[in-house]
Amino acid sequence: MFAPDNELLADYCEGRRVVAFLGPTVDRLYGEQLRRYLAAHLAPGSWSVVPVGGGEAQKTMESVERICAEAKAAGLDRRGVMIAVGGGVTCDMVGFAAAVYCRGVRYIKVNTTLVGQVDVGVGVKTGVNALDTKNMLGSYHPAHASISDPAFLRTLPARQIRCGLGEIAKMAIIKDARLFRVLEECPEVFRQPCATPSWLTAGRGVEDYVLRTSMELMMEELCPNLREHDLARLVDFGHTFGPVIETASKYRIAHGESVAIDMAISSELARVLGLISAEDCERTVRLISRLGLPVHDPQTCTPELMERALQASWERRGRRLHLVVPDGIGSAVFIDDLEDIPAAAVEEALDALAVRPEGLPGPLAVAH
Repeated sequence: MFAPDNELLADYCEGRRVVAFLGPTVDRLYGEQLRRYLAAHLAPGSWSVVPVGGGEAQKTMESVERICAEAKAAGLDRRGVMIAVGGGVTCDMVGFAAAVYCRGVRYIKVNTTLVGQVDVGVGVKTGVNALDTKNMLGSYHPAHASISDPAFLRTLPARQIRCGLGEIAKMAIIKDARLFRVLEECPEVFRQPCATPSWLTAGRGVEDYVLRTSMELMMEELCPNLREHDLARLVDFGHTFGPVIETASKYRIAHGESVAIDMAISSELARVLGLISAEDCERTVRLISRLGLPVHDPQTCTPELMERALQASWERRGRRLHLVVPDGIGSAVFIDDLEDIPAAAVEEALDALAVRPEGLPGPLAVAH
């Protein structure tokens, strides 16, 4: 990505004034490479690099204001470019700052995490957490370019890889039985070498197949409805109970982990309601666990909090629930009416997950 002879990022900057923002870990790992790259490709005095805070707790309007203040201090004009180098939090904050700075300037996403590459890097939403709600404030501001280099994944901690696998599993469960099968056979993908299954297309390694297929599936879903005029979206699988779980944990539970718990709850709920077979439900929940992700959290997975999550989603989605639940491997349907989900069904789904021995694989103490 930052190799001296790689013109890709420089070409997208088009000779404009540039301010690049990156989180502390990315700055430590890649900051000097980025500075050398910009110095080699852009005019002297036309660029600067600014570290920003990382983590969901920093994803606030105050952080966006600081980003805008840094851009102003660097002399960024209306033709300027903000570059976000990092994961979903950094790209969300910088994207929102770019949307409001001078009423909108270009920005470029350089996605360094697995969640960033398969989820945030594909979409056009930006935002911050506010009013005790995840992503309450934001905008639709498509990036001028979104660049994903798989080499960045080599320096990711295991927990961040698992979080990215949660978003990948989401697409497999609702849209692609073939991708689901690859994950079943290679649950350690991106963490350990995995032999390419004999039935997979020749010439493609597992990591390349999983990464590209996930991106393609996400784009297929997002492109016809980029600004969400239709609020019934399959990609909201994992994002009904998940945001409430994440916020209620005070971000002890990371985003990919909350998505995983939500997917498990939604799958068990579909089983209770007779929408998916017990066998397919078991395969789905087992896959989530084998990817190293939690399927339950005793502190946040309470019937009261989950009922509150359903109510909040119903209000946010125009008085229609649009809860996505799987009805098979690689297929999903919507539940639109709150009345179709009895409180007893939610409790039964939670109870089924609470007794699973793999409910909480690994520590969930700190969200990275």
